Amino acid sequence: MISDLINICKKGGEIIKDNFDKKLDVNKKSTIDLVTDVDYFVEKVVKEELNKQFPSVEIIAEESALDNIEKEKPVFYLDPIDGTTNFVHGFPFVAVSLAYYVKNSAEIGIVYNPIMEELFTAEKSKGAFLNGKAIKVSSTDKMINSLIGTGFPYSIVEREDNEVIIQRLRNILENSRGVRRAGSAALDLCYTAKGVFDGYYESGLNPWDVAAGKLILEEAGGCVSSISGGEYDFNDSWIVGSNGLIHDDLIGKINIS
Repeated sequence: MISDLINICKKGGEIIKDNFDKKLDVNKKSTIDLVTDVDYFVEKVVKEELNKQFPSVEIIAEESALDNIEKEKPVFYLDPIDGTTNFVHGFPFVAVSLAYYVKNSAEIGIVYNPIMEELFTAEKSKGAFLNGKAIKVSSTDKMINSLIGTGFPYSIVEREDNEVIIQRLRNILENSRGVRRAGSAALDLCYTAKGVFDGYYESGLNPWDVAAGKLILEEAGGCVSSISGGEYDFNDSWIVGSNGLIHDDLIGKINIS
C-alpha cells in the first residue's frame, strides 16, 4: 500500500514543482491564510487517485474537509500543499502530506517536498525513512544545546491574546540554542525526526497538518504529546514533538506559570 501512496504523493508533488516560482492565482481564507489554484488542483488529483485505488477509505483534506466523517473507519488525512505561504513566496519548504489512519491509529505517513526532493515515509512499527534511508532523532539531552522549530497560527494578526504566544517564544529563545520558523508543520515534524530540530511546538493546527509527520517522528524514536505532556489528540490546541530527551524540559519552558 505504501508504494502506491508514495506514487500518488509524487504526482501531486510534480504539480507543485511545475508551478513553483510561477504566477499564481492567490486567494485568502483569512487575513494571512492563503490558498492557491494549485492547492485545489493538487488536492483534486490526489483525491481522484486515492478514490480510484482505495475507494473504501474516506478522505479528510484541507481544502474540502468534512466534519461528518466517521474517524473510526479507515481514513486518509491529506494536505495538498503544507506551506502554501512558502509556495506563494518561492520559499522551498513545501510538501504534500498524506497519512493513513485506521481506528484513529496512524498506519502510514508520507511527507514529500518535491522542491528539495525529500521524501519522508513511515509505517507503524517499521521505522522512519528519508529517501529510503533510515532516520533517527537527535541525541541532544539539554535544552540549552537544542534547536527548536515552531510556528504561529494564522489568526495571530487578528487576535488580542498574543502575549502567551510571545511569552512562550521568549522562554524558548532564552533557554535554547535557537528557534526556527520555517512555515510547514509537516516538515517541522520530519526535521525533528531526522535530527535537525531537537524539538518542535505549535498551536492552531489541523489533523491534515500533523497526521503524517506525527507518525514519522514517533517512528524515528521521537515523542509527540499535548502541551500538558499527555497523549496528543487532534482536538488539542497545541502539539509538542521532540527527540524525547528534552521533552519534559521543552514542555516546562512552553508552559507559563
